[in-house]
Amino acid sequence: MGITIYDIAERAGVSIATVSRVFNAKPRVSKETRETVLRVAEELGYQPHASARSLARRQTETISAVIPMISNNFFAEVLKGLQDRMSTSTYDLLVFSAPTLEDVRPLLEKAMHRGRSAGVLLFSAPVQNGMEVQMSKGGQPVVLVDSYHHAFDSISPDTRRGGTAAAEFILSSDVQRPVVLMASPDSIPASQRLEGFRSTYEASGRTFSPDMVSVASRSAEFDGFSEACGYSGMKEFLKRDEKPDAVFATSDIQAIGAMQAVREAGLNVPEDIQIIGFDDLPMSRHLGLTTLRQPMHDIGSRAFDLLIERIQRPDTPVAHTVFAPSLIERQTTRRETVHNLETAS
Repeated sequence: MGITIYDIAERAGVSIATVSRVFNAKPRVSKETRETVLRVAEELGYQPHASARSLARRQTETISAVIPMISNNFFAEVLKGLQDRMSTSTYDLLVFSAPTLEDVRPLLEKAMHRGRSAGVLLFSAPVQNGMEVQMSKGGQPVVLVDSYHHAFDSISPDTRRGGTAAAEFILSSDVQRPVVLMASPDSIPASQRLEGFRSTYEASGRTFSPDMVSVASRSAEFDGFSEACGYSGMKEFLKRDEKPDAVFATSDIQAIGAMQAVREAGLNVPEDIQIIGFDDLPMSRHLGLTTLRQPMHDIGSRAFDLLIERIQRPDTPVAHTVFAPSLIERQTTRRETVHNLETAS
């Protein structure tokens, strides 16, 4: 009969559970105990599974990314930045795609199971309902992308500031009836964009009423970040006797749907209705969409750097990186300038 973890536990003078924790890279095992277990295992000729050996020594060179709605154009661009940066490293990438935000938590558990990854990138998911405890006990570092929690490294755009910039642009023009195409209320980035717009608009002395917002259903595909949601929301606005003369969409893809609805109604962009998006996707540049540019490629690249730094230096202070968006004016609005917001700190 071969050597088992029972033999190792007896020789090392520790419990079976402790041996298991060592081989699965779990926390709450002292450095001395870990080294003792590994030394005894080597002396006895114990051969754990290859992945368990690498985990015990913290040598796995795979990182995991848990991404909701991976087909969303924003995530695709961020992921491209991540992969481009990883191409110069020795790390491999394991991607877990969650169809909805509700699917994120079980996939996060899977990504962290038995320490299969050296670290995890968690995209655009609110850390709530005990998730922070789950993440802290997992034994691997976690970096939040397009999200924030004080206890974890994070990198994100200042989406509220982007909403502020959209409102400031509209307030500086002759717009009288602006509206907002909002994604699902469960989306933190979309909610922050709406709040930035609303608070700035109200600070000017104008009234911001609920009927100025079209909110996507919680069950909507891609949490409402879709061309279909932008199209249907705009169609509803266009049924009004007093049609809007400007639209702020919480994503470019919604803005593109809105553009289609406006043109089908026989109206012109920007002469009748100005449209502003959020993201600056490659297709938006070809369509001439005015938008808030997010440095998506840079976000992906910097997320990898943050995770590797946390893996190599686990005791460094928590770091939060925030990118400021830039308002890029094109043909869907009436002015021809570019407003670069100050870099956020």
